[in-house]
Amino acid sequence: MAIQTSNDGVAEVPLALVSNSFLDELTAGLRARPIPWEGYQRATLITQAELNYIKAVEKKTGEDLSRVVDKEGNVYGELLISLLQKLVRVDTIQSILILIDDLLLDHDERAAYFLQLGQTDASLPYAPLLKCLRSEDSFIALKASKILTTLLCASPKPNTEAAGELFRWTTAQLQSKNPAEVDLSVQVLESALRQRNVRIVYWNTPQAVDALVRILKMENPGPQMQYQVIYCFWILTFNEEIAQELNRKYDVIPQLVDIAKSAIKEKVIRVIIATLKNLVENAPEANLAAMAAVKLLQFSENLSSRKWSDSEILEDVNFLKAELQENFHTLSTFEVYKAELLSSRLTWSPPHLSDQFWTKNWKELKKENYALLRLLARLLSTSNDAIVLSVAASDIGQYVKRDPSSKKFLQDIGVKQRIMELMAHPDQEVRYNSVNTSWSLIGGKV
Repeated sequence: MAIQTSNDGVAEVPLALVSNSFLDELTAGLRARPIPWEGYQRATLITQAELNYIKAVEKKTGEDLSRVVDKEGNVYGELLISLLQKLVRVDTIQSILILIDDLLLDHDERAAYFLQLGQTDASLPYAPLLKCLRSEDSFIALKASKILTTLLCASPKPNTEAAGELFRWTTAQLQSKNPAEVDLSVQVLESALRQRNVRIVYWNTPQAVDALVRILKMENPGPQMQYQVIYCFWILTFNEEIAQELNRKYDVIPQLVDIAKSAIKEKVIRVIIATLKNLVENAPEANLAAMAAVKLLQFSENLSSRKWSDSEILEDVNFLKAELQENFHTLSTFEVYKAELLSSRLTWSPPHLSDQFWTKNWKELKKENYALLRLLARLLSTSNDAIVLSVAASDIGQYVKRDPSSKKFLQDIGVKQRIMELMAHPDQEVRYNSVNTSWSLIGGKV
């Protein structure tokens, strides 16, 4: 089934998208424990009326729970949030969260029972749940994240402060060694980011996008995790500001195209094409050069010739191909060269070998305190790819021929020394281009 969007560009996904077997197993193990509600009543921590309401729903699930709760939904919403505020025992908080999650499971409309509390206290219902999110007990934090996600998704005006704290939590969780916790955190993002107003909150959360990009760059994240992370990028790129900056800051276009080329699962290719389509539609000037640099037009032509089980994939591929064909001719050769250099994925594309290109554009590498020339130097020092090393060495040689005064600068930043080292590289092409460039750097004396 193809990805669908509503008229305002919001992804149409279920509110209760968070479904995690690890959390379900923890819940099953904790559900049957007795909680001393009567003891709380005797200690005047809860009233007799509150005790009666609790006993009416304790250990009930499904239709049995619905018959009780839906008669007095607002009462239960207020009661459960109040209990989170005034009780502190870990096992009790766990049980309250299990009950709240039971109420919301497959009944997102019941979020209104909790959201209505904000009419009299702006901190509710979020503050007690955010406190749970900060708990040292991992189950409490995980369960609270699921509940917060449902409430944020159900709210007509999502609380951006609550969203911000949830996103800071997910960012930390994505560093977890437990794959189940990482999976749950990504699911939280998949659901929460459907709210348009919180996308920019996520974008501005420190290290948040970095954490998602790191997952994509893992050696083997698995097709399901790839799909879920790229789905988050797809939702984010409905925002024009994010679409403008995403590739510039995180170089995601080459990564997405690489994943699409090797993907086995059709849904992974589908969500990548949908993301690239958003980038073209919402920020063409910021993204077209990078797409040209990774030869996306040729790849989209390849995709359009395949047979797909979902016809809408072909529609998206053809749309993307048409947009690329129409717009690529407006790009200058230097824009494509710069995008290729910024991607750190140099290949022997035509500009590198064109004297006309270098005569016209060499001064561009001097701008912003030699920013692009420094980038070439960094690639020479850090890359292990023979083609990248060959092209970078050649480019520096082309540049020095036109700006001999740069030799001292290049020596100061270590380029001359690195070129000398590469003259002994095991790859013949790297050696050849390094020798040629050395002649330019030291005035013909090797």
